Amino acid sequence: MPALLPAASRLLSLPRALLSMASGTPPPQPGPAPGSGYVPGSVSAAFVTCPNEKVAKEIARAVVEKRLAACVNLIPQITSIYEWKGKIEEDSEVLMMIKTQSSLVPALTEFVRSVHPYEVAEVIALPVEQGNPPYLHWVYQVTKSLSGSSTAVP
Repeated sequence: MPALLPAASRLLSLPRALLSMASGTPPPQPGPAPGSGYVPGSVSAAFVTCPNEKVAKEIARAVVEKRLAACVNLIPQITSIYEWKGKIEEDSEVLMMIKTQSSLVPALTEFVRSVHPYEVAEVIALPVEQGNPPYLHWVYQVTKSLSGSSTAVP
């Protein structure tokens, strides 16, 4: 294979997702996995950083009790390096990985913002495209009474 390919050939060899990102067109969404009934993206993993384990546990327990999440994993002792108010900061934090229905992410975000000690709380969510169907169904079942959505059961 020649070392220098024409530009068009190199573009064709890029993964479809990169081309979709470059064009501004979202990549095609796959249908439900055969037999699973799961709708890709109907469950999300949300990430929230907290200053310590005590705060993370309080928020985690509250979001599960309120059925804003089915499960929260706490990942201790992460190091965050970021720019804040013109200075580079470095802090030890706890990362929360929250599993919930995608439709509940706005309510989850609002709740976290209302109880979080940071001036600007990190709440980011990524849709789950694939996974263990029984687990994804469990996430949906645990949080379904709150969502009130009429989407397909994963």
